Amino acid sequence: MIEFKNVSKKYGRDIGLVDVSFSLEKGKIYGLIGPNGSGKSTTLKIIAGLVHFSKGTVLVDGIPVDRRIAKKVAYLSELDMFYQPFKVKDMIDFYASQFEDFRMDRANELLSFMKLDPDKKLKQLSKGNRGRLKLVLAMARDASVLLLDEPFSGLDPMVRDSIVKGLLSYIDYENQTVIIATHEIDEIEPLLDEVLAVKDGKVIDRQNVEDLRETKGLSVIQWMKETFKE
Repeated sequence: MIEFKNVSKKYGRDIGLVDVSFSLEKGKIYGLIGPNGSGKSTTLKIIAGLVHFSKGTVLVDGIPVDRRIAKKVAYLSELDMFYQPFKVKDMIDFYASQFEDFRMDRANELLSFMKLDPDKKLKQLSKGNRGRLKLVLAMARDASVLLLDEPFSGLDPMVRDSIVKGLLSYIDYENQTVIIATHEIDEIEPLLDEVLAVKDGKVIDRQNVEDLRETKGLSVIQWMKETFKE
């Protein structure tokens, strides 16, 4: 489904990724875990066709990645990129006009689930509600790849768990590959099939979550602390 072959990315003198290779299967949820600046966001942006890599090959469904891959990839950025004069329903309509796989019926269900008022102006939304809207826009698409970069940032911890559990019903486990880059490990651990640890632009470890629990007796958080300890 997704394949990286010896991929490197430089930003001037700064290193984004260093000779990264991995493959991800359809129908699984992956956690991309690592400290800030480790290369998580760069990895997602490359898959989304938003950042061009310096060396290597990236394939999605066997297709070399470029900007046109957006037809297959739904991407939720950690950045807040909204048209401020718009209302919530205007952003929904805009996304529907841009992506053929955008499901208006699902968007309306998600708006209701997220308790968002379609007539509310974006500039009046709290940070948490702006985060909810980003989730609605990404998950209303029938894309084969769903990329979520810090999707729960700004959400109230009191409701975060219920939102994570509720979103499960909107993931197509048969046909989607989901990659979540996040620091909020507690809530998403039950969702994950595999985790990849990223540090200094390299994938330094990869584990099956079930094997971690049954074979090593570790939670993802425990494994993460061991993997990233100095």
